[in-house]
Amino acid sequence: MQPMRFELGQRLRLRKKHPCGSFDWEIVRLGADIGLRCEKCSRRILLPRSEVERRVKQVLPPLPRTELDPFDEE
Repeated sequence: MQPMRFELGQRLRLRKKHPCGSFDWEIVRLGADIGLRCEKCSRRILLPRSEVERRVKQVLPPLPRTELDPFDEE
């Protein structure tokens, strides 16, 4: 089976609910481990790539960007 392709900023819906009640996460770090940020409470976690691939239920569409993003690198 082909490994999933992940990108920074990609949004995922996982099978298990976070204690805050959210299922939606954003990818903030890529490598052997993948860093995820909860979209509701902003908690960050680090999971092995194999665990993320197993837990992904759905890839969500990107959120629209705001005009004044203080973290925009451009």
